[in-house]
Amino acid sequence: MTAEGTSLVVERVARESYGRLVAWLAAHCGDLALAEDAMGDALSAALSTWPEQGVPSDPQAWLLTAARRRVIDRVRRQQTRDHGMDRLRQQAEEIQTSSLGGGLADRRLELLFVCAHPEIDAQIRTPLMLQTVLGLSAQRIGNAFLLSPTTLGQRLVRAKRRIQELGLSMELPAPKELQERLTFVLEAVYAAFGTHWDHQQQGTLDREALWLASLLATHLPQSAEAKGLYALILFCSARQEARRTSAGDFVPLHQQDTALWNHEQIATAEATVRQAAALRQPGPFQLEAAIQSVHAHRHVSGQTNHRAILTLYRGLARMAPSLGAHIGMAASFQQLGRASEDLEVLDQLPKERVVRHQPYWAVRAHLLRDAGQEELAQAAFGQAIALCSDPAVQRWLTTVRG
Repeated sequence: MTAEGTSLVVERVARESYGRLVAWLAAHCGDLALAEDAMGDALSAALSTWPEQGVPSDPQAWLLTAARRRVIDRVRRQQTRDHGMDRLRQQAEEIQTSSLGGGLADRRLELLFVCAHPEIDAQIRTPLMLQTVLGLSAQRIGNAFLLSPTTLGQRLVRAKRRIQELGLSMELPAPKELQERLTFVLEAVYAAFGTHWDHQQQGTLDREALWLASLLATHLPQSAEAKGLYALILFCSARQEARRTSAGDFVPLHQQDTALWNHEQIATAEATVRQAAALRQPGPFQLEAAIQSVHAHRHVSGQTNHRAILTLYRGLARMAPSLGAHIGMAASFQQLGRASEDLEVLDQLPKERVVRHQPYWAVRAHLLRDAGQEELAQAAFGQAIALCSDPAVQRWLTTVRG
């Protein structure tokens, strides 16, 4: 296999296995930063070794074995410098004797809750989970959170150091503490699923986010919001096959062929929404799932109830006043022909929060055009296109811009 081909294999294996392997290593050595460094070394070794020796039959096992050796080597080197450190000796023994005979236990859920510990800076918890569990780079996470990679990288290093200083164990917290951390975990899983990530990586992130959401809903049966998130991701991922034409062109939601939607998945989402509602614990993820439920009903009725969607977005904006809630509310006003209110909603948003937020500029461009302000609309379209990382969406916006 060529070096380029090997690189692609390593990249694919890393995308599919990174979080699981890091979580397993961290659980056994007690050091998240060390586990990440060891995985980085293992991936580098794969890039240099596999072109000559061939890709192993079980790439994940090869990477884990290489990473384990690196953890053991580093811990032993540290022991040499710091004699008598019992914790380091325990780390080396634990990682060396851990058996894979029964399969690779998945510890990602525990890692998510460790990253959401109250002693970790609240503003860095979601980025920390995205990097450690999903392997996203500081560059990609920084773009989404409007932070420079350098600044974000420094904060991530401090957070990992804090986890080590506290000696946090890789286990699910007690019920009360679990509930306190749950919001951050749910937000991180949803952020991983969000459409602002690079489209080339989206399939893997979709699967990871859906799996994690399912795991949360299963392990936390009395959490309505965990069920809400699971339903929300189910609804959105059910439309995957309808988002692109056979030629790879982007298809907006209102133009999608509902026959291409995964109706079995939608049925599961609808049932999950009802289960969440029965718990009588209203929350933002349940409202977002309800919005997607209204969109999904177009397959039955042939039309979209935009009035119901506006009502839900208003409730969402009151309960969790995010950019997405206000942008969705503005778009709903547009669909109902209430032009005087749609731009007003967007104009109230802080400029520093929307300057690099692509969906804001895309919706604003359409609203400005409807309002007859074509020059401003053209500028907004240009901003939306410049901020878009998906070539298919860029082409669609360029066509719509005219």
